[in-house]
Amino acid sequence: MSENKIPYKIYLEESEMPKSWYNLRADMKNKPAPLLNPGTLQPMTAEELSGVFCEELVKQELDNDTPYFEIPTEIRDFYKMYRPSPLVRAYCLEEKLGTPAKIYYKFEGNNTSGSHKLNSAIAQAYYAKNQGLKGVTTETGAGQWGTALSMACSYLGLDCKVYMVKCSYEQKPFRREVMKVYGADVTPSPSDTTKVGRRILEEFPGTGGSLGCAISEAVEVATSTEGYRYVLGSVLNQVLLHQSVIGLETKTAMDKYGITPDVIIGCAGGGSNLGGLISPFMGEKLRGERDYRIIAVEPASCPSFTRGEYRYDFCDTGMVCPLAKMYTLGSSFIPSADHAGGLRFHGMSSVLSQLYADGLMEAVSVKQTDVFKAAEEFARVEGILPAPESSHAILAAVNEALKCKETGEEKTILFGLTGTGYFDLVAYEKFHKGEMVNTIPTDEDIRKSLDRLPKV
Repeated sequence: MSENKIPYKIYLEESEMPKSWYNLRADMKNKPAPLLNPGTLQPMTAEELSGVFCEELVKQELDNDTPYFEIPTEIRDFYKMYRPSPLVRAYCLEEKLGTPAKIYYKFEGNNTSGSHKLNSAIAQAYYAKNQGLKGVTTETGAGQWGTALSMACSYLGLDCKVYMVKCSYEQKPFRREVMKVYGADVTPSPSDTTKVGRRILEEFPGTGGSLGCAISEAVEVATSTEGYRYVLGSVLNQVLLHQSVIGLETKTAMDKYGITPDVIIGCAGGGSNLGGLISPFMGEKLRGERDYRIIAVEPASCPSFTRGEYRYDFCDTGMVCPLAKMYTLGSSFIPSADHAGGLRFHGMSSVLSQLYADGLMEAVSVKQTDVFKAAEEFARVEGILPAPESSHAILAAVNEALKCKETGEEKTILFGLTGTGYFDLVAYEKFHKGEMVNTIPTDEDIRKSLDRLPKV
């Protein structure tokens, strides 16, 4: 199909939405390493995990071989409220950059939670409800996952307890209020409401917290409260499975118009958005059907891929969760309170970590002032105010497009625009006032944290 026939926004019909999630692990020759019990250092069993997670989600978490999981009708019906999401040809951005590259982005911000997080939130809440549970607990960084989960829980009549990273709780009061609109109970973390929270506050007085701290608190409450389970918005295999709807829709839309991306880019904190976007493309790469260049973009303040080590580590600062083999900066690493709250996690998904270790994808780290500059340029030409997290991918996509300008190559670049930044205006204000700084951990900071990793 000729290029001028490609619309600015490609929308699929509801009937073209995925009916199954795709499990990328089924095509991986080297499977991600199993979660380990920190006490015995043996792989976690379904029985052990079902004390923390819902039973159906435990099955999805442990299944490395089933390529497709059917999406229950109730979840597909919920998806129709905001899916299929548009694949956008960034004609205005291409023109502004003067690049021969063709740029596309999958926009996941068309729902009240403001991001892609709702794709997994509704699935996890659905399985909790099906199991007859009373409620769920979780952590949230920037608040998009907490907002998404509170929406899903209110829809299904479940109780929702959210531990929100303290610096984000203070930076993003409106996101907090949206969660409360949907009936969630929101606590800044670390807090004095849990044993582990009190322990962290004792060791790091005055800390702004981290996702690792908030996870510890949410897990403690879930495992000590009858009728509750813990749910997580990123990192886990089950979450990447649910987020595959992003990539599956993207691939269907691109195939419709005969578009093949050369470069696929996503921001990476724990890995849910990147894993979801790349899943069907990486599947083709693993099966030897097609090659793609895949780039993970992370903050220089929390550079798990680019400066971490591939080791077994706790997923949480309080060291109460199972051990996961991942690229990590160490669970005691508390990143600076920068403005991409959703990317402030010390480790990376085991699936993505294995793919990265196998040389199937690359990673770059970027500074937050550069990220906000790219975000602002994008907003001015494409008309969307992007979330700080998503803007990491924007910056990398712009850099790739500018390389094409130098070489004259007409590459096709695809990136994930994970959400909107309308609740991140405090961050934009800091950027405009010149008060935003780039805090980059020293080698010594990282080494100190890595030295505390469990010996596995």
